Amino acid sequence: MSVGYEAGGMSDTDTEEGGVVEPGRPVTLGSREEYDRLLGEPLVLLEFVTPGCGICASMEPVLGNVARVAPGVVAIADATTVPELAAEYDVRKAPTLVVLRDGEEVARLDEGFQPAERLVDLLERHAED
Repeated sequence: MSVGYEAGGMSDTDTEEGGVVEPGRPVTLGSREEYDRLLGEPLVLLEFVTPGCGICASMEPVLGNVARVAPGVVAIADATTVPELAAEYDVRKAPTLVVLRDGEEVARLDEGFQPAERLVDLLERHAED
């Protein structure tokens, strides 16, 4: 999988598993390099998941909705695929959602399922700061 970024957003040539990543869809991160490119985005909602996590699976459609309507980029990282990234953010349970503004953590939610409205409000609030 390769994911490319342009300043200020994803380009229409970005690919995920051989297909074009549509704007307004979550990006799946499979490597540290993909994460490093993501840091060029001004606002990111990064969800850490683990295989077999039921709450994580139930968050997938929520994150799709958030990606369509909220400012910023929504990304998903499997903590077992990028363990160094999960360790960097001290992820202790899944799902853990981290909001990054200009590459710095500004908010964290790790209390289980989160409704789309709460995530959109959180991103909008940090987009305005």
